[in-house]
Amino acid sequence: MQTRSGHPPHRPHSPHSPRPARTARPTRPAYAALAGLRGRLATWEGTIVVLLVASWAVASVSVDGFADTSNLWFILIDVTEIAIMAITLTLVVIAAEIDLSIASTLGLSCAVIGYLWNAGWPIEQIFPVALCVGAVCGALNGVLVTRLGLPSLAVTIGTLALYRGLAYVILGDTAVADFPPRYTDWATGRIPGTPIPYPIVLVAALAVIVGVLLHASPLGRATYALGYNEEAARFAGVRVKRIKFWLFVASGVFASLAGIVYTLRFSSARADNGAGLELAVVAAVLLGGVSIFGGRGTLPGVLAGVLLFGILRNALILADVSNEVLNFVTGVLLITSVLAPNLVGFIRRARAGPGGATSTPPPTTITKEGTSVS
Repeated sequence: MQTRSGHPPHRPHSPHSPRPARTARPTRPAYAALAGLRGRLATWEGTIVVLLVASWAVASVSVDGFADTSNLWFILIDVTEIAIMAITLTLVVIAAEIDLSIASTLGLSCAVIGYLWNAGWPIEQIFPVALCVGAVCGALNGVLVTRLGLPSLAVTIGTLALYRGLAYVILGDTAVADFPPRYTDWATGRIPGTPIPYPIVLVAALAVIVGVLLHASPLGRATYALGYNEEAARFAGVRVKRIKFWLFVASGVFASLAGIVYTLRFSSARADNGAGLELAVVAAVLLGGVSIFGGRGTLPGVLAGVLLFGILRNALILADVSNEVLNFVTGVLLITSVLAPNLVGFIRRARAGPGGATSTPPPTTITKEGTSVS
């Protein structure tokens, strides 16, 4: 039966008649993007970003003055030295090693800067000498670890005391000040029209360079490989000892660079500069998702961890919390950053069941030219 127009008449839908097939929704790309976003948020780095935003929101509401522009400048400049040292410590920890002497290297560099400045050296010649001091400190750690086969934890605990003691031998309890204003103003100044301090530009440049080396070069892939399985990396031709040695050297140089920024920022060179800062750096690195066992972690996650640590520290300072409580919070963050990623991995493996997907890294194919993840 047809109507005058030639089309069949409209019949109401019966509950017993088959439903017409659904057509594909045009918003499927949006669903794919949402699924990708959920996958990224499920990672530890995504969790850190969520905690970062939540911490900022809570502190802005509950702490007076936290959301001020001047306080944002203070947060960024307060984590500058931590961020500089955390950048290279990230590579060291991914390689399944540790460097606890970074803060003492910072203090030794500050002592050398103060001593040479008192001796009448121009500041432009002092900075390269300070960087060389850091390179020597890192090289000593590297030789003891790679050539003598000593554990880096024990070595760097020893050099932590050694370098700090040398700083007191060089400078004693004296505080050296009156550095050139053009440098101290840079260390405390900000980009015009923004709350961003100038030293953060240095941090960003270093992060880009090291990030490219870590995530987009054969050196970075080799670093992940030797941290994940050192024996496999060695049999595949990766120069394990050489890479580890230069990672310790880089850690020392970056610690000295942090010492230069620290000295200029406070316009004071003292032997005790940066004392205890190594715990904050290690906590920020592990909080950023780097595995203490090596072979896993990202530099963007570490930078997010540094910023989260700075926000929490700043909020507690504005709330008139004592130094003892700040040390307690640092210890809690350090323990949490070690336990939480492993707990998340255990839960995922338990949900997957035997034979299911796990959170272990994918197999790594190592060649003489580098490594690749299959």
